[in-house]
Amino acid sequence: MRVLVVAAHPVETSFVSALHGRAVQILRAGGHVVDDCNLYAEAFDPILSRQDRIDYHDTAVNVRNVAPYVRRLQDAEALLFIHPVWNFGFPAILKGFVDRVFVPGIGFGLDQDGKLSPQLTHVKRYGAICTYGASRWTAFLMGDPPRKFMTRGMRGYIPLNKPCTYLACYDMNHTTPERRATFLNKMERGLQSWSSPN
Repeated sequence: MRVLVVAAHPVETSFVSALHGRAVQILRAGGHVVDDCNLYAEAFDPILSRQDRIDYHDTAVNVRNVAPYVRRLQDAEALLFIHPVWNFGFPAILKGFVDRVFVPGIGFGLDQDGKLSPQLTHVKRYGAICTYGASRWTAFLMGDPPRKFMTRGMRGYIPLNKPCTYLACYDMNHTTPERRATFLNKMERGLQSWSSPN
């Protein structure tokens, strides 16, 4: 498969960056073609401008400022997001990527009655690998918005019958080398399964 990996962390020595590098290695070793999109390294502009918002529903022009990223999304057969969870949400650069690239006509269709239809029907599977400073229980009490968006909200873009992998390393505020190694092994097993027939 051609996998678009979208990574979002500003520090190259972070655990998220280590997960990103290892995930790309695993996918390539599994025979996948990886389009490695590091949003910070590519200086992606996450700001949805006034004109972007005015043009948002006009499918003739709404991708003109992000056309290269739209092409990469359209070429992908699988999507993998790798990011930290900050303040129980995505880093701003990743949120901006979704807001600006997954627009009407690309990520979803919107009919005259306001009904949504997924447009990323070419995507065979998708997932996220992320870290949380908080514990799983604290994230649960807060509603765990990133998990809900990935496992539920993304269904507005990707049909329900496509599998989703969500791997989260919680409680990084109390992490240890052993816990990080355990999660890395879990991630490796999870991504190796992407080479299995769907």
